[in-house]
Amino acid sequence: MTTSKDGVEPKMARVLFVEYDQTWQHVASEGLIAHKLEFCPSLNEAYKRLEKEAFDAIVVSIESNHDDNIRTLKEKLPPHTPVLVTSEQAKTETVVQVIRAGAFDFIVKPYTPTRLRIAVDQAVENRALRNEIDYLRRTQDLTYDFDKIIAASPSMIKVISTLSRIADSEATILITGETGTGKSILSGTVHFNSRRRTKPFVKINCANIPETLLESELFGHERGAFTGATKTRTGRLEQASGGTVFLDEIGELTPALQAKLLRVLEEKCFERLGGNQTIRTDIRIIAATHRNLEANVEAGSFREDLYYRINVLRVHLPPLRQRQECIGPLASYMLQKTCRELKKNFSGFAPGVTELFKRHLWPGNVRELSNTIERAVLLEESTQITLDSISLSGFSPKAEPTPKPIKDLEESEKDLLVEALQLSEWIQKDAAIRLGVTARKLNYMIRKHGITHARWRRNRQ
Repeated sequence: MTTSKDGVEPKMARVLFVEYDQTWQHVASEGLIAHKLEFCPSLNEAYKRLEKEAFDAIVVSIESNHDDNIRTLKEKLPPHTPVLVTSEQAKTETVVQVIRAGAFDFIVKPYTPTRLRIAVDQAVENRALRNEIDYLRRTQDLTYDFDKIIAASPSMIKVISTLSRIADSEATILITGETGTGKSILSGTVHFNSRRRTKPFVKINCANIPETLLESELFGHERGAFTGATKTRTGRLEQASGGTVFLDEIGELTPALQAKLLRVLEEKCFERLGGNQTIRTDIRIIAATHRNLEANVEAGSFREDLYYRINVLRVHLPPLRQRQECIGPLASYMLQKTCRELKKNFSGFAPGVTELFKRHLWPGNVRELSNTIERAVLLEESTQITLDSISLSGFSPKAEPTPKPIKDLEESEKDLLVEALQLSEWIQKDAAIRLGVTARKLNYMIRKHGITHARWRRNRQ
């Protein structure tokens, strides 16, 4: 089977092949051996099957009335199901008619098994990608809706009310609050509820990018600007023109980058690293930080003029421990979301779990709550999330009159594996390094314990 651009093999697909000629059926069987292939002798028979069955791709041998037949076939298929056409007619007019009618590809007879295999693999991968894009668009609409944000405490209700009123302005916004309080998701909500919603929304975490690379990341660079700069690179500020840039942890910028950002805010222009051409850009800045910028200004580590430029509209996100009313609804929402992503099914939280959540101080805020629930979903073996599957730093899940038995080796290994994956943001090679094992050993452990995650491509197929 061929591989996609990222090196991942396309999944096995169900393919309906409409072809009466046994010679071409034999070629298809050889070329599509990695897929579940089913034959149909005519389009009429195919129509009957499509009323009851679903396929990932359709290959049709057609010799006349190409455009009418393809249009009729497409009407009977779900959106994004690709149709590939094979024919002995190789005239340009014929190919154009077929493609305009909605065919994914046109394969001229005679063709080889390899030619057919590549075409079908590409069609199946394209279908999966388009379905995923549709899913992400739907979830984006839900995620970035002020009405969908869980705000049950008075302080959060005020925050959402303020952001909804200022979203459509062009003013710079500064969002402050502890790490993990939800600054990133709210910045996206502001953008997608502003007049810039159809333009790019670019996120940059100033704390996660090494100082030596951050300038190039923000402003881009010209070829030869530094060792390794083999070609010109467009920076994120240039890519976001017309849209919104979210600068997370802006307090981590160096004085030199602070000066360059100030110019962007004041003059709407900049130069790429190593270049002398002035680039104009139309962007709105939303900045965020967990630091006390006023103290940083006083200490001389943050420019006073830049502080006043970004502090036009300011919103403070309270820590989770100060919005008790939000904890229960947030936990329920995160449980449902995690169950969908990991294809798990739990009826809810067992007695005592929500009360435990409300007593915990949540130093990691909403992010810590999300990770706690994700870990519980992976470890829980009953029909509810119980206290036994909850692990909170500095807090014992429940007091017991007698010492709790030591976990068996298998359970301890699974706990350690999940913890390493979480700390590595579910990047397997990084988790392997943390555990001091090979990637092959880690993969074996993941399969042994049945651990899955929505970010892993094979679990989204």
